Amino acid sequence: MAIRMDILDQWLWKQEYWLPPGISWEDMRKMERTHCPLPRDLLLSLPIAFAFIGLRYIFERCVAVPFSRYLGVRDRIRVPVLPSPKLEAFYIQHRPQEPSQSEMITLAKQSGFTKKQVEVWFRHRRHLDRPSSTTKFCEACWRFVFYMVLFSFGLLSLVNAPWFWDQRECWKAYPLQPVEQAHFWYYLIELGFYWSLLLCVSVDVKRKDFKEQIVHHIATIFLLGFSYCSNYIRVGTLVMLVHDSSDFLLESAKMFNYAGWKKTCDSLFVIFAVVFLVTRLVVFPSKIIHTTLILSMEVFQPFMGYYFFNVLLLVLQALHIFWAWLILRMVYKFLFLGKLDKDERSDDDSLEDEEDGEEERSSWKKREEVLNSKLASLTSSCVLNNLKHQRANSSSRLPKSR
Repeated sequence: MAIRMDILDQWLWKQEYWLPPGISWEDMRKMERTHCPLPRDLLLSLPIAFAFIGLRYIFERCVAVPFSRYLGVRDRIRVPVLPSPKLEAFYIQHRPQEPSQSEMITLAKQSGFTKKQVEVWFRHRRHLDRPSSTTKFCEACWRFVFYMVLFSFGLLSLVNAPWFWDQRECWKAYPLQPVEQAHFWYYLIELGFYWSLLLCVSVDVKRKDFKEQIVHHIATIFLLGFSYCSNYIRVGTLVMLVHDSSDFLLESAKMFNYAGWKKTCDSLFVIFAVVFLVTRLVVFPSKIIHTTLILSMEVFQPFMGYYFFNVLLLVLQALHIFWAWLILRMVYKFLFLGKLDKDERSDDDSLEDEEDGEEERSSWKKREEVLNSKLASLTSSCVLNNLKHQRANSSSRLPKSR
């Protein structure tokens, strides 16, 4: 066991990886009286993550669900499907994919349904697996409360910090910088929350950027963990504050969207879009990435941790650009089409849009049939009137000719 720990200390905790040249772990241990950041502190984030999962379970059922009813969130009526082992087995095996026309015919023969009934069965079966509006509201409500509380806490703890106003203060006496108690808990709570998001990603509402979300959570966890061990805590608090500043606005817009408050949702989304674009595409690269790439070189020479930390920041910036593109698409639809569509990242909305489209097409067919019948009756009435006029004229002319 001792040999394994020596190998771990030699390779994983090699000071050249984590600390700039000229600084050793012995120098960091001298700061323990003033709370030096130690790697073992990160283990506290795991029980915090499980505590968040339990707290979320209680919050959604005791707070979010009653609040959703108060705001008027309504779930769509779900039509149950007829039991069919053949169709159910095919659905479970090929859940993400639509059955082809040949597969539809084969399944119709195996199940004893018609081809149209098989299509309706699969549409209703997919609808049963879709998360309800209440489920999506509860998820958005939980994230809104967390982001708002943590953003308020982070802003209060940083507004008097010197590096909040002058980013060069992030590197003053680095890495021998003591960690304040508020920033210590700010880090661990944020890290524990992202661990909880990663652990619950398989049961949360899946969206179009599902893979990007996983990459974002993993990159954030690595970023927080590494920056804590390397005492990048000052710049790390700024990174967390920038991200939390717009997240609670997005979640609040989602909440009102699920509740049907369209005007409130549109207003909050516009505010979120402005804050997101300013903080993620202007403040983040110009202040934080510029600080870690350029200003830090005024204090120490590049080392492995410097490159690793900046690569993670650039990964986050790439994700910011991807999400900014999705947001700008929604803003374009809002400004030029006069409406704000549903969340561009939602996978499950595609089925709902498809069903809405089918309902619109069916209603249009009904309106078209009514219109055709009215046109036919109008045309027939016009023809009959013309015939009557012609007969009247002919009958009036006959006596004169006689």
